[in-house]
Amino acid sequence: MSESTVTPAIADLTGDYTIDAAHSRLGFVARHAMVTKVRGAFKEFEGTAQIDTANPAASSVNLVIKSASIDTGVADRDGHLASGDFFDAETYPELRFNSTAVERDGEEWTITGDLTIKDVTAPVAIVFTEGGSAKDPFGNLRVGFEGDITVNRKDWGLTWNAALETGGFLVSEKVKLEFDISAIRNA
Repeated sequence: MSESTVTPAIADLTGDYTIDAAHSRLGFVARHAMVTKVRGAFKEFEGTAQIDTANPAASSVNLVIKSASIDTGVADRDGHLASGDFFDAETYPELRFNSTAVERDGEEWTITGDLTIKDVTAPVAIVFTEGGSAKDPFGNLRVGFEGDITVNRKDWGLTWNAALETGGFLVSEKVKLEFDISAIRNA
């Protein structure tokens, strides 16, 4: 059976869900030295979602991310990102997202909420696309969502940088946040 002919497990996604961190990714992409992209992800996070398809405004999402779990594949860079120059993971061990509004247009959901990094909270609106639903071999009902947003890290006080001799800066101000979410409906 091809991917395009898979039948969704459920037509109505309404319910309470827990994000399955083992099958989800909270990633980011930033430009480095103005010439390439560095990709990474947060490896430790947990979250919940309440989905109401008939009344999307009654839906909600809450997410807690361990700032020290940042992983770009380079230990020295990860250490610098966890340091006081960026996330200051020792003082601020968690990043948080709490939704304030949810809207739905077909298979697109716009989740507006407060993103807190360090001691700064700022609003963001992330558009998610439904990835479908499935019953896994263990009897869990799963739903998937994908979304991304580009933010300016300076809005959260992440201002460290270094000038390049050729002009520009070492780390881009704009960072793309990527969300690949698998959530399991609570029993």
